[in-house]
Amino acid sequence: MAKREDIVRFLNNYLNSAEIADSSLNGLQVQGRDTVRKVVFGVSASLELFKKAAAAKADMIIVHHGLLWGKEQAITGTFGKRVGFLLQHEISLLGYHLPLDKHAQIGHNALLINSLGAKNIRPFASYHGQEIGFCGTITPATLTSVVRSLEKTCSTKATVLAFGPKKIRTVGIVSGGGWSMLSDAMALGLDLFVTGSLDEPAQELCREGHINCIGLGHYNSEKIGVRALMKLVQQHFHVETQFIEIKNPL
Repeated sequence: MAKREDIVRFLNNYLNSAEIADSSLNGLQVQGRDTVRKVVFGVSASLELFKKAAAAKADMIIVHHGLLWGKEQAITGTFGKRVGFLLQHEISLLGYHLPLDKHAQIGHNALLINSLGAKNIRPFASYHGQEIGFCGTITPATLTSVVRSLEKTCSTKATVLAFGPKKIRTVGIVSGGGWSMLSDAMALGLDLFVTGSLDEPAQELCREGHINCIGLGHYNSEKIGVRALMKLVQQHFHVETQFIEIKNPL
């Protein structure tokens, strides 16, 4: 058992959330019970996740994509149902967006590039004035082998745009909706850019820029950081934890 505020304070400090400009309200978004016995983790806030968390007798839910995104919003409709469910069941909701994207130890992008055995890793890809991804060099490998490795890590089927070198040596990664940072990878002359979701312009940009690109899906590219955050909470607090999968191919 742990105090809600102890968990919030620890994660805010560990992820340095107060120092990171973000459209998301990072940290505690909905206040539930003071004491926490079980914490559920998921990628995105949704009523489906909340219902499964309540059935699992969770006192707290921690997600990457929370409910609050930098604007006042009437507590009505879908948003109202989500907030109302949490308040009714006294479940706290915490969200960590860019702080989890860019964290050098447990962030999605750091974990993904480390999963490839990369060296010379450095921050990469500017988003609203801050670098949220990572790039580095790997032992020369075929695009197919890199795709298979990332598919296994993320438990997904990737979309592959093969317009670059046959052998991959340099890689840049920005998970989630980072496809627009393809231009950052092209500017550095990287062999491969890895992201979550792709949009229509990406194909011809890759062809013209002579670069390979892998889309892992927004949701599936960001499970890895949430699971790492769960392990961190397990290590520091005497609480039960559970990752709840709300399958999403997008």
